[in-house]
Amino acid sequence: MKTKWKIVIAVVVVLVLVIGVYASTVYSKRGVVSVQTGSAVRMDLLSQVTASGEIKPKNYINIGANAMGEITGLAVKEGDRVRKGQLLAKIENTQPAATVESQKANLSSAEADSGAAEAGVKAADENLSTLRAAISQSKADLERMKVDYQRAESMYKEGLGAKQDFDVKKSYYDAQVAAVQQSEARLVQARAQREQTAAQLIATQRRIGVARADLARINDILHKYDSYAPLDGVVTNLPVRAGETVVPGLQNQTGTIIMTIADMSLITAEVKVDETDIVNVKLNQVAEITIDAIPNKTFKGHVSEIGNTAILRSTGVAASQSAISSQEAKDFKVVVAMDNPPDEVRPGLSCTAKITTATRKNVITIPIQALTVRQKGDLEPKKPLGTGTQAATKPDPVAEKARKEEVQGVFVVSGGKAQFRKVETGITGATDIEVLSGLKEGDQIITGTYQIIRTIANDAQVKVDNKSPAQQQKT
Repeated sequence: MKTKWKIVIAVVVVLVLVIGVYASTVYSKRGVVSVQTGSAVRMDLLSQVTASGEIKPKNYINIGANAMGEITGLAVKEGDRVRKGQLLAKIENTQPAATVESQKANLSSAEADSGAAEAGVKAADENLSTLRAAISQSKADLERMKVDYQRAESMYKEGLGAKQDFDVKKSYYDAQVAAVQQSEARLVQARAQREQTAAQLIATQRRIGVARADLARINDILHKYDSYAPLDGVVTNLPVRAGETVVPGLQNQTGTIIMTIADMSLITAEVKVDETDIVNVKLNQVAEITIDAIPNKTFKGHVSEIGNTAILRSTGVAASQSAISSQEAKDFKVVVAMDNPPDEVRPGLSCTAKITTATRKNVITIPIQALTVRQKGDLEPKKPLGTGTQAATKPDPVAEKARKEEVQGVFVVSGGKAQFRKVETGITGATDIEVLSGLKEGDQIITGTYQIIRTIANDAQVKVDNKSPAQQQKT
């Protein structure tokens, strides 16, 4: 029996020792938090803003109908390249064309009348010149005859000349006076006729001016029945066919748009950037563009335009034009010009642009998920329980406000404890963030899990466990 009791006592002692060791181990691990860690490392960091949108040409024009009528001919088809001034489409124009021809005939008649009037004025001027010369000659002859008449009259009165000779000289003189008067009367009549012809010429010229203005107006109306390319580009939309009737009217209404011409020399990606990111976007920042229809390819570009008006995400309407005040998310339009657009690109294709807003070389970085926020009061060392008098003391509002102030930082593993360290951050990359102060290269920081980072207390006991979830399940 003694041997049997010895064995029992030995077994009991061993069990007590095992239980004691296990209890001691469990007690020592009480309050220890299992965490995942990483290190603050130096690396090049890239900050990007990602936004989606669609491919659009920088300049495109909707060719609308300027006159009502049936399309009698389309000179282009969708996808054709056109040159500025090229005929695109013709609309039935029988009536305005006939009006133009009629007005051309009126103009030709007026020009013929003007030519006749000009010839009449020229002939009248020549006739006036002839009459003036004849009058000058007649007056010279009159002066000569007057001298002969006066000499004959003097000789007759002195008895030195015959009366017959005097009568002849007098008749010549009287006849010449009548001839001069008649020539002057014809000159007055010719002047009146010349003024009348000149007035007719002025009236005809005025009629020509009116006819030309009417012809220009009618030609402009006729010109509107044909559509011409306003720029070099590509026909990207052709919603009508020959034989259909088009009408002038509001944009984007059926029957008013004949086609769309896009200037494909400059292709852009028009994207919508979230309001929280737009402040970081600047002109000429480089971007990478991916097009859904062209997979596995990335195209370079740069920011060429930044919108100043917020756009409601749900409706696409400018926030300033919305009659209802809304706190919903807003976007801003950003235009990214493609540096070397591919030939197969088409307007309207869905795309995504990654705009590089900042770059940093060889800076200290940490994973974004390691960053957390704590109130200052939570970081202060715990004070022992005070006396009843201290407990009854009214808290200071200023001190309470200071205790609730939030501090940004990370938890650093030091001596088996998690110690909160305030940090200042810079730019944010896809998975990492720049640290400006508070950490040095190689510092071990807590990176997971999210729940632990959110709830862990300062100076808490920690155990590093960087096993993957699959490895943890195996163990």
